[in-house]
Amino acid sequence: MIGVVAVLILLVIVGVAIPVRFMRAVRRSLRDPEFRALFVLVVLTLATGTFFYAWIEGWSLLDAFYFSAITLTTVGYGDLAPVTAEGKLFTVFYIFAGIGIIVSFVDAVARASVKQRAEARRLRGRREVSGSEDD
Repeated sequence: MIGVVAVLILLVIVGVAIPVRFMRAVRRSLRDPEFRALFVLVVLTLATGTFFYAWIEGWSLLDAFYFSAITLTTVGYGDLAPVTAEGKLFTVFYIFAGIGIIVSFVDAVARASVKQRAEARRLRGRREVSGSEDD
């Protein structure tokens, strides 16, 4: 039970700490069905890893989520590692499948952020031009 609460607290902290611009890009991108499918795939991949490691390795949900996230982002601090044969085999396939999913997601968010920034600049430029015409 404490692990579930810790995971929820962590998600709230991460939600607050993530820059507003990034969250705005994600929210705006969720209107796109392809992006939404990719987002769901990322969440399912992290959830699958989290529950697998909690079940097979006997880790808390927080440790399992932490390991899943650092593995998929290729950070890999080395403080946790699977010790069972099942965990090691799963990790190999998890990395191969998950890294592609995470890279695609980060690319989609970056493209949405750049597009959002370009639109904001374009709108600012229109306001400046229309404001100078009034003079």
